[in-house]
Amino acid sequence: MSDLAQKPAVRIGALMTALLAACVAFQLNASMLSPALVTMAKELNTDDATIGLSQTMFFTMAALFSLFLPRLSDIAGRKRVLTWMLVIMLVGTVVAALAVNVEMLFVGRIIQGVSGPVVPITLLMLRAEITDPRRYGAMMGLITAVNGGIAGIDALAGGWLVANHGFRSVFWSMAVVAVIAIAFVILWARESRPSAGTKMDWWGVLPLVASIALLLTAFNEAGKQSAANWYLVAGGIILSAIAFWIFWTVENRTKEPLVPTKYLRQRSTWALLLTTLLTMTGIFAVVNGLVTSLAQNSTAGFGMEADLTSLLFLTPYALVGWLVGPFAGRLAPSFGYLNVLRVGLVGSIVATLIMAFVGVHSLPVLIAATVLIGITYAGIGNIMLNGLGIVLSPADNPGFLPGLNAGAFNLGAGLSFAILPVFQVLGTPAGSDSTAGYTTAMLVGVVITVVALAISFLIPKPVDAEVSA
Repeated sequence: MSDLAQKPAVRIGALMTALLAACVAFQLNASMLSPALVTMAKELNTDDATIGLSQTMFFTMAALFSLFLPRLSDIAGRKRVLTWMLVIMLVGTVVAALAVNVEMLFVGRIIQGVSGPVVPITLLMLRAEITDPRRYGAMMGLITAVNGGIAGIDALAGGWLVANHGFRSVFWSMAVVAVIAIAFVILWARESRPSAGTKMDWWGVLPLVASIALLLTAFNEAGKQSAANWYLVAGGIILSAIAFWIFWTVENRTKEPLVPTKYLRQRSTWALLLTTLLTMTGIFAVVNGLVTSLAQNSTAGFGMEADLTSLLFLTPYALVGWLVGPFAGRLAPSFGYLNVLRVGLVGSIVATLIMAFVGVHSLPVLIAATVLIGITYAGIGNIMLNGLGIVLSPADNPGFLPGLNAGAFNLGAGLSFAILPVFQVLGTPAGSDSTAGYTTAMLVGVVITVVALAISFLIPKPVDAEVSA
C-alpha cells in the first residue's frame, strides 16, 4: 500500500504546516536580526562588537542543545520536546524584546538558543509519518530549505521593522510567529517516541557539550585574528580533546549511552560529520563573509552600503536555495542522496572559482556566482547533508546522528570564519586596493570543499531511503 493511501493528505498537510511554522519561528531568530544589529547597539548604548557577541551566544547555545535534544526527543516524545523548545524560545524572545541593557539581551538570546535543534527534530517527526522515499524527500527539502533563510524575506522584513519601529519590534514579531508555531504543533503534530523507556544518558551529555563548547570558544577567539588570545585558542582545543576523551570513556561504560561508540566508528557517522564540517568550513564564510566584505570594501571592492549588499547578494542567495530545495529533496531518493550532494559540492567549487578569478573584479559576475552557490549549496548541498543525517541514523538511536550533524554544521561555520578571513586580511589589508586577499581566501575555501567532496565518497549509500526507479 502506498504511503499516500496510508496517510490522509489533509493530515500530512496539517503536519507540514505545523513543522514549517516551527522552522520559520526558529529561522527568524537566526536571520531576522542581521539588519538590526547596528540599531541595537545604539539603543542599548553599547558597541557593534558587543552586540555581535549576542549573536555568537545564540548560535553557540543552539549548537550545544542540538547535540542532545534530538536524542531526548526519541525518549521523551518529539512533539513534547519540540513544543517545550518553542515555549522556551518564546520566553527568551520576550526577555530580549524587553531588554533595558545589553546584559538582559544576552540572557534573552541564550534562552532562545534552546531552540537550536528545531530542524532535525521536525525532520525526524516527518520521517515517522511519511515512509514513501520520494514524498519524504520532497517534504524534507521544503523544510530544510527554510533553514537557509525564508527566501530572503526575513532579512528584508527585519530591516523594514527596525527602520520604522526600532529593534524591539523585530523581537515582538518573532514572538507572534512563535505563538502561532506553538499552537500549530500542539494541534496538528503527532507524538512519536521510538526510544520510550530508555534512560537519557546525562553523564554522556555533560562531557560532549563541554567538548564542543570549548572548541566553539576556541574557534570564535581565533576568528578575532590579530586581536585573538592564542593561548586561549590552544587551551580551548586541548581541553576540548580531553573532554571528548572523557565522553568516549563514559559512553563505553554506560548501558544506554547517548552515542554508542560502535556507531561513532562507522563510516555513516564519521564520514558524514567530516563532510559536513569541511563543507561548511569551505563555503559558509565565502558568501556570508568574503562576498559581503568585498561588496562593501570602498577601495578593493565595490563600496556598497550594507542594505544594498543584502538585497543584491544575501536575498537572492536565500531565495534560490528556498526554491531549489524541494526539487533537490524530491530528486534524491531516485537519483541518490550522495549523487545529488556531489552535484551540489562540484557546483559550489565551480562557483567559488568563478568568484575568485572573475567575480572579485566584476560586480555582475560576483552576483551571478553568489546565486549559483545559492542553488548548489543552500538549495542542494545543505539539503542533502541535513537529509543524510536523518536517513543514515540507526533505527535504535535515530536522534543521535542528526544532533551531531547539527553540531558539525555549527563547528564548520565557526571554523570557516576563523580561517578564510585571515587569508583575506593578509592579502588585502585595510585601505589596500588589491583583491589578492579575497582571491586567496576563496581558493582556500575551494581546497577545503574539494577535500569534503573526496570524503563524501566514504559515506555509505542510504539504501532504505532510495528507490530503484
